Amino acid sequence: MEAVLNLNYFIKEEPIEKLENYGQISIEFEVKSIFEIVGDNPETATFKEKHLDTPWVKDYDAIKGEGPTRWGEWWDISNWGLLQAYQNQNKIGGCVLAYKTDGVNKLEGREDITVMWDIRVDKAFRGMGIGKSLFEAAIQWSRDKGCTEIKIETQNINVPACQFYKKQGCKLHSIKRGIYKELPDEIELMWSYKL
Repeated sequence: MEAVLNLNYFIKEEPIEKLENYGQISIEFEVKSIFEIVGDNPETATFKEKHLDTPWVKDYDAIKGEGPTRWGEWWDISNWGLLQAYQNQNKIGGCVLAYKTDGVNKLEGREDITVMWDIRVDKAFRGMGIGKSLFEAAIQWSRDKGCTEIKIETQNINVPACQFYKKQGCKLHSIKRGIYKELPDEIELMWSYKL
């Protein structure tokens, strides 16, 4: 699968074995604000953006045991998809899609769900529409697999990601507090995109 985005960018599917190469794109972001959430029902909960006096940096790959090179140790990733964005021959972004994998709870044991496991865009290219293009490519990849839904996990500390998914047409599916034992202040937000 290869789709031309414009004269300078393109996205192509690559073998999942290239995860180490994919992981060279930084996923870190600056936490400048968080969502304070009242309620646990996704349809009635209220979100208030609280700006932080002291921003900080979050890097999921820096968490012990995390990162793209570790996923294959925990799951059979042979059904997973890897889409990468390039400018000329330089990687500028990508996303990983989990599909048909035992043990991935977000898939609910179903074969008609894709989980957007990870999405990242090089810092120099953020805000240029590459994330949107990757999301659109993920939709097509999922449709090609016969899926009816994409699920996406993020947290209340990642306000830009929440805003991005909402802008793409995703609906908030669930709010779960206390799910991250080592990160008790973070709230899991699950988004859903119906295909």
